[in-house]
Amino acid sequence: MSTRYQLQTGPFRASQIADGDPYELANGHAIQCLPARADHAESNLAGGAALETDPDVEWAGVDVGYSPDEGKLRGADLGLGERPTEKKGWAKKAPRLVVEVAGVGQDEESLQEKIEEFFAAGTEIVWVVRLLGPRRVEVYEPGQPVAIRNADEELTAPGILRNPLSVMAFFERDVSHAATLRNLLQRKGFEDLEAVLESGREKGREEGKVAGMASSVVTVLAGRNLELADAVRERILTCRDADVLQRWLTRAGNVATAEEIFYEPA
Repeated sequence: MSTRYQLQTGPFRASQIADGDPYELANGHAIQCLPARADHAESNLAGGAALETDPDVEWAGVDVGYSPDEGKLRGADLGLGERPTEKKGWAKKAPRLVVEVAGVGQDEESLQEKIEEFFAAGTEIVWVVRLLGPRRVEVYEPGQPVAIRNADEELTAPGILRNPLSVMAFFERDVSHAATLRNLLQRKGFEDLEAVLESGREKGREEGKVAGMASSVVTVLAGRNLELADAVRERILTCRDADVLQRWLTRAGNVATAEEIFYEPA
């Protein structure tokens, strides 16, 4: 909290908390949020990249502060949902999906209270990434028992995420990178890397076909002993329009001079 407030007693208002202050608010009471350990920060970054790039995600943020009223201010390690409309101050609308990374020193009572506050504000799903013990993610949904997703399982969020996400995306950079690459390719219209490679192969085949047609035009003209000026030859060989080349090839057997293949009928 800013120096001018940190020695005072509460209750506090969300507007009194400055950007970067290590505090959240619950019913006006300050909750200290200290810097993240290395494993916490790494998990946050890896999972965030894989989530933010999902093709169906409109907006995602790290450590975003949400304040539905002046007595509450909560920060999500990762929040996904609608893009906040606030230009200044804290976001009012809670994220649809919240990710909390729980490691050494996690206050379980405070975490559960935070989850309930997010649900009360409209959050649909909360994932808690557990850094201690077996690698796993706890899935919280309002009115549902907590579900455990282990290291060999996937996480889903229908209506929020298009793609399932491996639990290991929060623990292993290579897994996160693979998911991020898939998502970015899908945002560009490719299903996966193989689709990109096939597109390249198809483009190569098409370019080879076009180049072959251009060479055929030159071959037919030369075979008829028609004079081919350098400019004519270059124009033919650099053309990449298959329909145009097909017309030129058709005309090449009948024209009196090479230049006549370029003349379009009136």
